[in-house]
Amino acid sequence: MASPLEPRKRRGPIAARLLAADAWFDSSLYDIGFKARRFWEAATIFFRRFRVSGWRRGIIELLSEGFTLGAGGIVVMLALALPAFQETAGDWRAQGDFAVTFLDRYGNEIGQRGIIQRDSVPVDEMPDQVIKAVLATEDRRFFDHHGIDALGLSRAIFENVRANSVVQGGSSITQQLAKNLFLTNERTLERKIKEAFLSLWLEANLSKKEILQLYLDRVYMGGGTFGIEAAADFYFGKSVKDLNLAEAAMLAGLFKAPTKYAPHINLPAARARANVVLSNLVDAGFMSEGQVLQARLHPAEIVDRGEQKSPDYYLDWAFDEVKKIAAKSGQHSLVAHTTFDANIQKAAEESMEFHLRQFGKEYNVTEGAMVVIETNGAVRAIVGGRDYGASQFNRATKALRQSGSSFKPYVYATAMEHGFTPDSVVSGAPISWGNWSPHNYNGGSAGNVTLLTAVAKSINTVPVRLAKNYLGIKPIKAMAEAMGVESPLESHKTMVLGTSGMTVMDQATGYSVFAQNGFVGSRHGITQLVTRNGEVVYDFAKDAPPPHRVLSEQALKSMNTMLAAVPVMGTARRAALPNIVSAGKTGTTQSYRDAWYVGFTGNYTAAVWLGNDDFTPTNNMTGGSLPAMVWQRLMVYAHQNIDLKPIPGLDHPFVDEKIAAEEAEEKNAEQAATNAAERPPVLSSQTTRALRDITKLFQSAPVLQTPATPETPSAL
Repeated sequence: MASPLEPRKRRGPIAARLLAADAWFDSSLYDIGFKARRFWEAATIFFRRFRVSGWRRGIIELLSEGFTLGAGGIVVMLALALPAFQETAGDWRAQGDFAVTFLDRYGNEIGQRGIIQRDSVPVDEMPDQVIKAVLATEDRRFFDHHGIDALGLSRAIFENVRANSVVQGGSSITQQLAKNLFLTNERTLERKIKEAFLSLWLEANLSKKEILQLYLDRVYMGGGTFGIEAAADFYFGKSVKDLNLAEAAMLAGLFKAPTKYAPHINLPAARARANVVLSNLVDAGFMSEGQVLQARLHPAEIVDRGEQKSPDYYLDWAFDEVKKIAAKSGQHSLVAHTTFDANIQKAAEESMEFHLRQFGKEYNVTEGAMVVIETNGAVRAIVGGRDYGASQFNRATKALRQSGSSFKPYVYATAMEHGFTPDSVVSGAPISWGNWSPHNYNGGSAGNVTLLTAVAKSINTVPVRLAKNYLGIKPIKAMAEAMGVESPLESHKTMVLGTSGMTVMDQATGYSVFAQNGFVGSRHGITQLVTRNGEVVYDFAKDAPPPHRVLSEQALKSMNTMLAAVPVMGTARRAALPNIVSAGKTGTTQSYRDAWYVGFTGNYTAAVWLGNDDFTPTNNMTGGSLPAMVWQRLMVYAHQNIDLKPIPGLDHPFVDEKIAAEEAEEKNAEQAATNAAERPPVLSSQTTRALRDITKLFQSAPVLQTPATPETPSAL
């Protein structure tokens, strides 16, 4: 042990520096802490001056809570506003510089789209009565509110509650413009929230005059026209600058329901609506009763345009197709020859409206969509909704709805390509895939069944078992995309039963592969694009890439054999066509929100969807009920007076007479049993037998020969 009397060794320079740094750090921490305590004490003494008590403290507490909740509300509002403001990205003012006139398959003009809807007339140059008629009817307080008219909304709610129906709308002109520019007509809470924020955004970025100008230039006015200038020319053959009060009132009446009040379709209804507009002018204080009296006594006369409806949903889709095709051509003023067939379009609309009117309330369904494609790939008709004037949202090409069991053919097509056949036997017993346990429609086990039976009876557990044990999800998704499905499909196991959203156009395109001998790539709506000078810019026959095969011949034959059994012995018996072979598949989604039938013959493929815009469930409507009936009524018409073609892989287009006779006998027996149950006999059995015996006597009696006379020569 070292002696304490011995001198200590001197520390080195490094140790000295470390000790100095440690001392500086300790002293600095102490100094900072001391100053912080002094500051806190000073701050506490200072703020004690503002301490209040009694009733003043209650006010302060309320204000504090208000600021806290306000800050939280601002964060929430910002989160809700961001999706709305994303809609304003890009050149939202531009209508597109394309001017396209559309012709149907026979060369008849069916409509126009683009800037050809007429040059915009400045608001300052429009007659005073036009502006007043629009404001009195659509938004009387337009120049007083900031996008959302709280007073007008409250008044509309009060009137609607008092009338127990929707008699007034609460949307301002700015809100309507926001919807027309950025949004769709889907009745969802998300859309209404976006509409409110976008209305405020428009008011902040545009003047009132600019908002009114855009509204009058963009609004749909019926007859396939957009903008008030185009409507004035279409209905009255004149510019909006030359409209009188009666004509201005008739145009202002179109904003609410342009299809319902279009004067070339229903002139009495248009005049009645115009009279309401004149009353609005008086009620709003814009005019006196004496000033509108002449317009009441002499209602507007229109140019005779006939009653041919404009196929607006088809034109909207075709216009998008034109812009894709001609984007690189440099030509923007074009004439488009389309594949549109007015007769099939009319039949499709009639079938949809007929069944929704007949059974809509029973099934609690309000909307539908349909696409018809001929076997050569030509899109002949598009039904995007019941009323284009009420909603320009195209449910056939833009709405993503779950496909349900109508997705299963993509699963089975993948299975056929992997060596399965219609006679392959697969268990239909209950199955679990992770924490997912799908069940069959009837809730029971199907046992071991052939794939043909599984398709016809729409057994759920069979395609799930195929995907889980044999195929996997990726090949199924790849098959659907290869067959022309453009909607984004989820790579999830539940996709097998149609949980991914798909458009009606996608469904018609995918199923058309079965009708087109396994080829894809022929779907088209534009056959030719020509400039105003006659120069051909695009020709589908020459410029479109050739179709390519996605299904082998054997897989195609197997699929069509199975799908042809669905209308005969499966879930789509209501879709069966008289003496014509058809094939297809039904689809019903969870809670009966969507119902589908997609079917085809050797001539046409058609996809039908029925449901509600707000995603509310229907009343137990399945794909084999109303959608199959809509499809069947259309197809009966479409196959009149044409050469019937066989479905690829099947021998002929006609139903086997023996099978047809058996089916007819079975249906007759069922009908007879139903009639017997519904209508009890009014004659006794003895009387009925006596009458039948008398009938047989008359039928077996010899024909009475009339002797020939000069006036009555003998038959040769």
